[in-house]
Amino acid sequence: MAILSVNAGSSTLKFSIHPLYDGHVQRSVLTGSIQGLEPGGAPVLDWTFQGRAQHRQLERAADPFDQALRSLGDLLQGDPAVPTIKAIAHRVVHGGRKFSASVRITAPILNELTDLISLAPLHQPQNLQGIRAFQKAFPSLPQVACFDTAFHATLPEVDYTYALPQALTEQGVRRYGFHGLSYQYVMSVLLERSEQAKGRVLMAHLGNGASLCAARGGRSCSTSMGFSALDGLMMGTRTGSIDPGVLLYLMEQGWDHDRLETLLYKQSGLLGVSGISADMRRLRADSSAAALAAIELFTYRAVRESGALIACLGGLDVLAFSGGIGEHDIELRAQLGQRLAWLGVVIDPLLNQQAVGNEIMAIHAPQSRVQVWVVPTDEGLVAAREAARLI
Repeated sequence: MAILSVNAGSSTLKFSIHPLYDGHVQRSVLTGSIQGLEPGGAPVLDWTFQGRAQHRQLERAADPFDQALRSLGDLLQGDPAVPTIKAIAHRVVHGGRKFSASVRITAPILNELTDLISLAPLHQPQNLQGIRAFQKAFPSLPQVACFDTAFHATLPEVDYTYALPQALTEQGVRRYGFHGLSYQYVMSVLLERSEQAKGRVLMAHLGNGASLCAARGGRSCSTSMGFSALDGLMMGTRTGSIDPGVLLYLMEQGWDHDRLETLLYKQSGLLGVSGISADMRRLRADSSAAALAAIELFTYRAVRESGALIACLGGLDVLAFSGGIGEHDIELRAQLGQRLAWLGVVIDPLLNQQAVGNEIMAIHAPQSRVQVWVVPTDEGLVAAREAARLI
């Protein structure tokens, strides 16, 4: 028996299968993705099982998502070595004020989650499209929604409240925080491996989407993202924090909602500043002034936001990196460590060089007052654990 974890995007579906042994959810035995799910796209199914990577080009279809799920169903049922799926766990970006923990999906709950689309317009519609498609393709399996906002349900009121009229706060205009499944996993790993992780921890989930989370006693107490997944750090194509006066100015210049949304979510960040790419790897390979400026701004914003959260914590005991950039960009980790040296952060250069795979590693030097870890995140495992708990 196993749990299938899925993360549905606008054109990509990621999935992993997590076996259940003696009631405990194990790490994935099968991982994969389906690319090309945009309308008119040609879906491609890639997966790795028992150490063997496989690839399948799917036929074009009027509904690529439906075609992809039929192929996924064939994959799950066509190999007797693949564990039998007991439930499906879905990553859902926004749970709003009501959903502070994972829930089994029902029709009324799906309707309530639909009402939250305006809070996460880039992610929520795709998450819910995935749920509906899986309900149709696998009607006998229970489905569970696991929220990226749930880990931050412990934020104190002083942290999640905006300086707005109370009526707006009561409508749900407040800070929520995101990347919660990732932070939940990273925090669990740190607590297993470090006594210091019970103290003041700063987790940096750095990737195309990027954020920071400050935790004390294993619980989120502040985070860089707020009402939406736009706030805080500069990201791959998103602005991060920006003076709302800029948006008022652009509106005065005739910009409408859709144009502003495209600017903030898809045309800014590393891509917007560099004019080259949203991919840090490509920018690292480019020696142009524009690429260097984008990298420097990304690094600076990470240091600046880190300082704010460390001040809220009153110091720092553990720093942890995760996400595509955090797990693989050696130079960025070194630069952040150097700029936080005033806290007693000392990263061992050799250990930092070695931390580029899928291993959990401590990379701090013996004299460092702050432990520094690289923790490859596993949101699918967290979602599978949540589904197993509920089902």
